[in-house]
Amino acid sequence: MLSGKKILLGITASIAAYKAAFLVRLLKKAGAEVKVVMTPAATDFVTPLSLSTLSENEVLIDFVGENEGDLWNNHVDLGLWADLMIIAPASANTMAKMASGHADNMLLACYLSAKCAVYFSPAMDLDMYQHGTTKSNIEKLQSFGNILIPAEFGELASGLIGEGRMAEPDHIVEFLEKDLLNQAPLKNKTVLITAGPTYEAIDPVRFIGNHSSGKMGFSIAKEAAKRGAKVILIAGPVSINLDFPGVEVFSVMSAQEMLEAVQKHFTQADYLIASAAVADYRPKTSAKEKIKKSDENLSIELVPNPDILKWIGEHKLEHQTVVGFALETENEKVNAEGKKARKNCDFLVLNSLKEKGAGFKHDSNKVSILTKDNTWKEFELKTKDEVAKDIWNTIYE
Repeated sequence: MLSGKKILLGITASIAAYKAAFLVRLLKKAGAEVKVVMTPAATDFVTPLSLSTLSENEVLIDFVGENEGDLWNNHVDLGLWADLMIIAPASANTMAKMASGHADNMLLACYLSAKCAVYFSPAMDLDMYQHGTTKSNIEKLQSFGNILIPAEFGELASGLIGEGRMAEPDHIVEFLEKDLLNQAPLKNKTVLITAGPTYEAIDPVRFIGNHSSGKMGFSIAKEAAKRGAKVILIAGPVSINLDFPGVEVFSVMSAQEMLEAVQKHFTQADYLIASAAVADYRPKTSAKEKIKKSDENLSIELVPNPDILKWIGEHKLEHQTVVGFALETENEKVNAEGKKARKNCDFLVLNSLKEKGAGFKHDSNKVSILTKDNTWKEFELKTKDEVAKDIWNTIYE
C-alpha cells in the first residue's frame, strides 16, 4: 500500500528521533518516496546528513537555508506534494502547537499546508503523555481529522516504564499499511486489465503487430493495486517486467490467446479495462516454416481477429464496469463516441497520436475520457502514471 506513495516525514525534538532513521529506511524499502522536515531542535537528536542519505532527498529545517543565496523553502509545495504526512516522533510541544495553529517553524507550516492525511506518533514520558493537556491536544488533533498512532508501553528515556514510547518503526509502517488498506477505494475489488500489443504469426519468424509498449496498461494496473485492488493483468508481448504487490501478470501472444485469458478470468472482475492494442487482423494461415524470400510478390490473406472489447460488452455483468480505449487519427471524438456505444462501454479513453510525447512507447500520454453520461473530460499531457490516476479518479466520480 505504500509503494509509490509520497511521504513527508516530520521529526520533532525527542530522544525517540533516532528511530526516524529506521523509519525512513522501512518506508523506502516499502517503495515510498520520502522527504524529511525537522524542527531546529530535532537536529540535536539526529543528524540531517543521516536522514538525507537514507531518504535520498534534502532535509528541510528552516524556511530559508543557512548559506548565502539559498532559496526560500516552500512549505505550500511540500503540503501539496505529499500523499500523506507522518510526524514521528511528535513531541508534547509540537502537538500543542499543532492543536493551536502555531507556525513558528518549517514543520508546523508544512502541517498547516498539508492537503493529505496526517498521522502523528507521540513520544514523551508517561506523566506527560497522561497529562490532561496532552490528552486534550491529542483529542483536538483527532477532531481535525489527524490520525493517532498510539504510543506504546515500555522503558522510557527517564528510566521509568509505562506508556509514552514512540511506536516502533515497523509498527508504524504496519499501522499505515493497514489504515490505507481500510480506506482503499478498490479494497475487495478485482480489476482485469489487458495491455500491450498482440502479435499474429505469419510464420515462425514474422508477425503482424503494432508499436504498443504496454506502458499505459501497466500504469493503470499499478494504480489499481495502490488503491487496494486485486489486479489481473493480461499482457501481450512487452518488454516491461512488473513485480508489483497485488498484480498478477499473465503473458499472451495473439488476440485469440488474449480473448481466452479474458474469458477465463472474466467473472472474477468488478472492473475491466481494455487498454491493449489488439491487432484487428491475422493471417488466415500461418506457415509452419520460415517463408523464404524470392523475387515474386507475396500476398497474405488476412481475416478479422476476435473483438475482445465487443465480447466483454456483450457479456458484461450487472456489477461490472467496462472501460475501453480508442486511438483515432481523424474525427476522433465522433468515432470514439460511436465505439463506446457499439462496444457497450461505461467509459472510453481516447488516446492522442497528434500530441508530441503522447501515444506508443512514450512515458507520457494525453487523453480525453468519455464518461458514463457521455460527457468529455479533457486532460493535459502527463506521465502515464498520472494519466492512470486521472482514469481511476474519473471512474470514481
